[in-house]
Amino acid sequence: MNPIRILVVEDDAEINLLVSTYLGKEGFDIDSVTDGQEAFERLNGREATEYQLVVLDMMLPRMSGHEVLRKIRTKSTVPVIILSAKDRETDKILGLDLGADDYLTKPFTIGELVARVKAQLRRYTTFNPSSAAGDAKEMLTWGDLALDTATCEVIVAGEKKSLTAKEFAILRLFLSHPSRVFTKAQIFQAVWQEESLSDDNTVMVHINRLRTKIEPDPSNPVYIHTVWGFGYKLG
Repeated sequence: MNPIRILVVEDDAEINLLVSTYLGKEGFDIDSVTDGQEAFERLNGREATEYQLVVLDMMLPRMSGHEVLRKIRTKSTVPVIILSAKDRETDKILGLDLGADDYLTKPFTIGELVARVKAQLRRYTTFNPSSAAGDAKEMLTWGDLALDTATCEVIVAGEKKSLTAKEFAILRLFLSHPSRVFTKAQIFQAVWQEESLSDDNTVMVHINRLRTKIEPDPSNPVYIHTVWGFGYKLG
């Protein structure tokens, strides 16, 4: 089995070395770069599909972390964990809206980062069929909405949509259980694979972002409906 490859993008040499060293000790294959342009080249090159996770600083030379993240999300659902000195709620929401899967503010403990990396990888290998045994194709559909679990492609009315790993996981959860109502806590447990929901906004932000990508009119959804007082359902 090939080792899990992680790209660390951090311009602070000490933090870059610290993160790379400790993730390497966990058995991961680490590539590290120090600016946004080099990160983009790595993620846009032929080895891009070999990365299973990206640790991304926001304040980078040559190309900002925000721009790198935007470019990643045009072609990949690879999990992205943001590292940032900015801890305002608006900064975190912006990062999530751009497609990040997690947001860790500096200073952070290396133990917490390692735990979050492992949590993201557990979820990614659960919902990304390319990491599971076999190549059997499974298509989940609902009206004009189709999700191919073998290729991680989502098609809406004949148009391919680019989703983050968590958006893909949420949509797959709904398509696998049509008409079932899920509470925010149930969605959080299934997708984040953690027991406690510490922030109601986490699920809501991802649902809203998913709607903007798959709904003809996000303000009047036809796929993911809000069941007031309970949660969300498909159809």
